[in-house]
Amino acid sequence: MSNWYSESSPLERRTFWASFGGWALDALDVQMFGLAIPALITAFGIGKADAGLLGSVTLFFGAFGGWLGGALGDRFGRVKALQITVATFALATFASAFAMSYTQLLVLKAIQGLGFGAEWACGAVLMAEIIRPQHRGRALGTVQSAWAVGWGAAVLLSALVFTYAPADIAWRILFAIGLLPALLIIFIRRGLKEPPRAVAKDPDAPFLATLSGIFHRDVVRSTLVGGLFGIGAHGGYAALTTFLPTYLRQERHLSVLGSSLYLTVIIVAFFCGCVASGIISDRIGRRANVAFFASACIATVLVYIFAPLTNNQMLVLGFPLGFFSAGIPASMAALFSELYPAGVRGTGVGFCYNFGRVVSAAFPFLVGFLGDRIGLGPAIGIDAAFAYALVLIAVLLLPETRGKVFEQTAATHA
Repeated sequence: MSNWYSESSPLERRTFWASFGGWALDALDVQMFGLAIPALITAFGIGKADAGLLGSVTLFFGAFGGWLGGALGDRFGRVKALQITVATFALATFASAFAMSYTQLLVLKAIQGLGFGAEWACGAVLMAEIIRPQHRGRALGTVQSAWAVGWGAAVLLSALVFTYAPADIAWRILFAIGLLPALLIIFIRRGLKEPPRAVAKDPDAPFLATLSGIFHRDVVRSTLVGGLFGIGAHGGYAALTTFLPTYLRQERHLSVLGSSLYLTVIIVAFFCGCVASGIISDRIGRRANVAFFASACIATVLVYIFAPLTNNQMLVLGFPLGFFSAGIPASMAALFSELYPAGVRGTGVGFCYNFGRVVSAAFPFLVGFLGDRIGLGPAIGIDAAFAYALVLIAVLLLPETRGKVFEQTAATHA
C-alpha cells in the first residue's frame, strides 16, 4: 500500500477491505464466464455469437443494476444496499452451475448482471464518501485493482478445474465456486457504518424521483457525458477481455495452461495499472490521467492484435496492454463521485458507470459476429480501439474534479 493507507482511520481501512473484497469476488464470478466460453459452446451447441450474447445480457442488466443499486444506496444507505447486491450476484453465479439449457443460463446471467452492476455502484460511492479527499484517487484506484485479483483467481481456478475435471462438468464446478462472495456479507454487516450523508435528504420522496434526479438541469450534462465515458470504458474492456481467452486458444493455438500464462501477465499488469492510475490521478488530475491511459490503450491494442507478433512478443506486450487498459476504470469511481452532490451521488455514479453497459452490451456480440467473418483478432482490435476513442472524447468534455471536498468528512469516524 502507499502512504495513504498508513494515514487512514480504522473506518477507512475497514471500508477499503470490504470494497476491495467485494470487487475482487465480483470479478471472480464475472471472469469465470469468459474462461468457460469454449466449454459452453460445446455443452450447449452454440456459436460465438450466442456465447457473446450471454456476455452482452450480463452487461445489459448490469447497467440497470448499477443505476438501481446507486439509487437504493442514496435512499436506504450504502452498506445495506451493498449486502443485498453481493448476495444477488453470488447466488446467481452459483445457480448457473445447474443450468440445463442455454435459455436457463441466459436468465441466470441476467440476474448476475443486476447484482454485480449494483455492487460496484454501492461499494465505490461508500468508499468515496468515507476516504479523505486527498487520498480518494489512490484509494479508489487500489480498490479497482481488486478486479485483477479476482480475475487472476478465476484464471487459476479455471486452469486447475479444466485440467483435472472432465470438460463436460468443469464449467459447472467453476460456476459453483461463485458462491464464495456470499461470505463477505458477514464482514460487511459487522465492520461497516453508513457515511453520515449516505441517505437521501427526503426519505418520503417517490423512489422514481431518486432515479431521475441525475437528469436535473444542474447535473444533466455530467450525466450525459459520463454515460458516453462509460460506453467507451466498458465497450473497450468487454471487446478485449470477453473473447481474449478464446482468441489465444483457437487462433494462437495455445493450451489452457499456455493461455493462462498470457492472461497472468495481463492481469498482473492490470493490477499495477490501477494502482498507478490512482496515484497519477491524484497528482496531475482526473482528465489528464484518463487522456493518457485512453491514448495508450488505443495504440497498444492495435499493435497487440494486428502486428505480426510471435507468441513470445505477445507475452511481452501483454504487460502494457493490461497496464494501460486498467487506467481508465481505475479513474472512474473518483471522477464520477466528484461530479454529483450527496443526494444523487450514488444514482449518478451508478448510472454513469453502468449506462455504458447498455451500449457496450453489444460489443461482445459484435466481436463474436465479426469474428465469424473476419477473424476473432481483427474483430477484437477494431471494436476495442473505437471504444477507447469514445473515452478520449468524453473526458475532454468533463470538468477537472481532483480534490473536491464532499459535504461532510467521514474519514475521522472510527
